[in-house]
Amino acid sequence: MSEQQSPAEWRVMGETVPGASHLRAGIPNQDAILQVRESGRGLPLVVSVSDGHGSDKCFRSDRGSRFAVKRAAQLVGEFVDESRGHADPSGLESRAREYLPREFVRRWREAVEADLKARPFTKEELETVERKDGARGRKLVEENPLLAYGATSLTVAVEESYVLYLQLGDGEILNVSEAGEVTRALPEDERLFANETTSLCTADAEENFRVRLWPLEGPAPALILLSTDGYVNSFSDTAGFFKVGSDLLEMLRADGFDPINASLRSWLEEATRSGSGDDCTLGLICRTDALKKTDAGPGAEGVKASEVVKADDAPAASGAAATPSTDGADAAAAQPQDAGPPAQSSGQAREAEPGGREA
Repeated sequence: MSEQQSPAEWRVMGETVPGASHLRAGIPNQDAILQVRESGRGLPLVVSVSDGHGSDKCFRSDRGSRFAVKRAAQLVGEFVDESRGHADPSGLESRAREYLPREFVRRWREAVEADLKARPFTKEELETVERKDGARGRKLVEENPLLAYGATSLTVAVEESYVLYLQLGDGEILNVSEAGEVTRALPEDERLFANETTSLCTADAEENFRVRLWPLEGPAPALILLSTDGYVNSFSDTAGFFKVGSDLLEMLRADGFDPINASLRSWLEEATRSGSGDDCTLGLICRTDALKKTDAGPGAEGVKASEVVKADDAPAASGAAATPSTDGADAAAAQPQDAGPPAQSSGQAREAEPGGREA
């Protein structure tokens, strides 16, 4: 951030809703979201979301996702605090790549192991796995108890001089520029397709993280979105989901923060009913001074042109969202109520399998 710029003010909203198919099956919401910031609307702030796997073998993934957002938010917050005054962005990014994945996985596994010690697998849980997934499924869980808690992780930290992105597994983190250009914050992981995802529960988890530190030497993003794959998969194509970012920016400029915040839950509920059927979660980080600007500005830096989707190029789509679904953590997020425009969506529910078909 240049010396001429005063510190930007950022606001956060979000929601998580259980999937329509999960409600019918009596399955709990396996997504989680958590926001942590030092005070009020100041910086730094950290937002983390996680998607617990829907596989029958991952029968405690709702707990795994809650552990993930708590450990990620705490760890990244500590990293940002300890890195204040660090003048070399490339050195800071290298440190983040080396330290954060390893330490995050260690802390998540520590939380899972403590939970297992306090609440060992019951006979009923293991018998249910065997009935639904066969003897081999039960054997896999007994050999790797972490599998029962399998989850993804997406985390964003905003500091005055940079934005830090950290992701393991499926889902999307999008940046929206002041001009409404929507870009992926991180490169795609080509291994994530169909029902396969990298996961915290696999032995090589720390090697599968994507990490980026974006120095704010130019305009910061106007809006950052974090979404689990349940919401992403409620759209017929990537362009439709990307347009959520540009649409939300225009709606925030036209209507302000509170009306959008009040509509997020109903938008997500409509998305899961008419789309993926999966749990849907989305967090929004808004730079408030960008909401006051309507003239075109520069797009996001460092992203290939092929990854940019402008508002005029994508089909209409609607909103998104996220709330804390954690137990006892320092969290803040909105719990919207009002209805909003319906999501344009399509597709069927899919249940994530950690580490490929052999999980």
